[in-house]
Amino acid sequence: MTIRNTTVRWGHVSQFLHWLIVVLLIVQVTLATIADDLPLGMKKLAMLARHKSVGITILGLAVLRLVWRWMHPTPTLPDTLKPYERVLASLTHAGLYILLFAMPLSGWMMSSARGFPVSWFGFIQLPDFVPKNKSLYDAMLETHETLAWALYTIVFLHVVAALKHHFMLKDNVLRRMLPFTKIR
Repeated sequence: MTIRNTTVRWGHVSQFLHWLIVVLLIVQVTLATIADDLPLGMKKLAMLARHKSVGITILGLAVLRLVWRWMHPTPTLPDTLKPYERVLASLTHAGLYILLFAMPLSGWMMSSARGFPVSWFGFIQLPDFVPKNKSLYDAMLETHETLAWALYTIVFLHVVAALKHHFMLKDNVLRRMLPFTKIR
């Protein structure tokens, strides 16, 4: 296995970024769910601060992942895919990248519009994305929640497609993103 991608499999860097983002997305959903269940107070604000920090981390990792993807070849899709399946694969990946950028940016904008600062784990205070504005906050809250549902949907489709490739089509699409696997 190499650090760089090849035409037949994802390299170590792509795999690491992929799976780290997956884990952080699970953390994000968990933090948001816990925060939603907490009454207004310091515990809720602390949980939301962690949620924001993880979101900014995901944004940074998405930037790195996209730059890495542009600089290195991506594995080719199996020849057995129909043209519409190739289009769906491209649209799904594009949608994932768009949402990995849009989710944290909308959250940052929402916090700024509410007048709540965004910092990265208390180390770096980020500038306000927009001025304080109640109607913008309300719109961004709705946007952030809608984007979350869109992300859940696209992630679900992505996972189902990977499992279909592995169990039904029996090709290497899933295995080439899994670390410590051999490609036949």
